[in-house]
Amino acid sequence: MRRLTAMALAGAVLAMPASAETYNLTIASSHPTVLPWVGVMQSHIVAEANARLEAIGSADRIEWTEDYGGALYGFQDTLEAVEDGITDVGWVGTLWEESKMPYQSITYYAPFVIDSQPALMEVMNELHATQPVMTEAWQRRNQVYLGASGVETYHIMTNFPVNSIDDLRGKKILAPGPAGNWISALGAVPVNGSLTTYYNQLETGVADGCITIISGFYPNRLYEVAPYVTLVGIGAHFTGGVSVNLDTWDGLSDDVQKVLGELGYEYSAIHAEQVEARYTDFVQKMRDDPEVTVTELPVNEKARWIAALPNIAGGWADNLEQGDEVLAAFMNAVRERGVEPGRNWDRE
Repeated sequence: MRRLTAMALAGAVLAMPASAETYNLTIASSHPTVLPWVGVMQSHIVAEANARLEAIGSADRIEWTEDYGGALYGFQDTLEAVEDGITDVGWVGTLWEESKMPYQSITYYAPFVIDSQPALMEVMNELHATQPVMTEAWQRRNQVYLGASGVETYHIMTNFPVNSIDDLRGKKILAPGPAGNWISALGAVPVNGSLTTYYNQLETGVADGCITIISGFYPNRLYEVAPYVTLVGIGAHFTGGVSVNLDTWDGLSDDVQKVLGELGYEYSAIHAEQVEARYTDFVQKMRDDPEVTVTELPVNEKARWIAALPNIAGGWADNLEQGDEVLAAFMNAVRERGVEPGRNWDRE
């Protein structure tokens, strides 16, 4: 009996993994979980991580501490928060970090290319997998990229009807950063601002309209001060992504790294689907609102808009050592998905 017991114990020991670790990780964001690119961090990455570890036979586990909605840092510090280890895992808004991560701004310099956010997320994850300069941008900031985040295609919302691009001439349009390039060629005047300031700027006459996303426009009730919604399709855009502090990453087991890598790519797809669903719902709600006028810019007018733009993407690429290569890779990845860009920026 003693011998059988000893053998059973020995067998149990041999069957156990060589080591089992519990990793205490903080996951955080500057924005609340009501936004898809944050909410999916909680509902998918956090919710699925340990189940995935168990599914692959790993005894490792993650003990999560969750801090969303700016509890640890604001939107202007997302890159540094992950870089400095304020959080182990976090959402980083590269749209605010152009000077530090210029290659990640590519979509804002190549408008009218792709409207589908889910497809764009595939493209941007592919670029990060195939273009070393994309991943090196994260590594230089002491972090590992997991998966892309983004927003749906941009449109124009105004306090006057827009039937032609000529209607925008001389108008003050809220279009911060690179978005100013999209309208200045039309004779419009770009005005700086953000979703949190747009309502007051439109109400007080600082601006006559804005170029923005429906998923931000509708919840902020901007249709009350800009009731003319003109659907244009200026393009979906990459805004950043989820990343892990590099020092934290290096201390994780292969199993945990594998699972987080898989969940990061899934995060991109799931949050993109949620954004697209919200977009469709919000557009329909505005169509049903008698106080809001929703129209589509005529095809010939959209073509005029595209043709009027200077070579924005070429200028962006010329300022970066590998700009031409990344631009070509981006455009080719879009075309490989059966999308015909409104303008082939890499062929100019």
